[in-house]
Amino acid sequence: MKRNIVLTEEQLIKLKNKISEDKHNHKGSSMAKQQLFTIATLAKKMWEEMDDNEMLEDWQESKIAQSEQSIIAVVKSFMYDEYIENPQGIEGLNLDDIIIGQ
Repeated sequence: MKRNIVLTEEQLIKLKNKISEDKHNHKGSSMAKQQLFTIATLAKKMWEEMDDNEMLEDWQESKIAQSEQSIIAVVKSFMYDEYIENPQGIEGLNLDDIIIGQ
């Protein structure tokens, strides 16, 4: 059974700091993973708190749209790199056909 996990902002900050401390104990960079966690957590929190008909300011909508396009570009590139490294099992992958979100 899956459960939803709800974090307060204070807990999120503590978790982010813990991840930052842990990254110094591992080879390579975990910065991207930490940033993706923060983006996902905060986006989910905002999504949960917004009413269905709630309007945002134009600049807020613009930033969200830009962020969405940036994330889509990174995910497509990451998936392509995965495909190049291990092409068997992903026959006929067309990255332009990938739809993320609505």
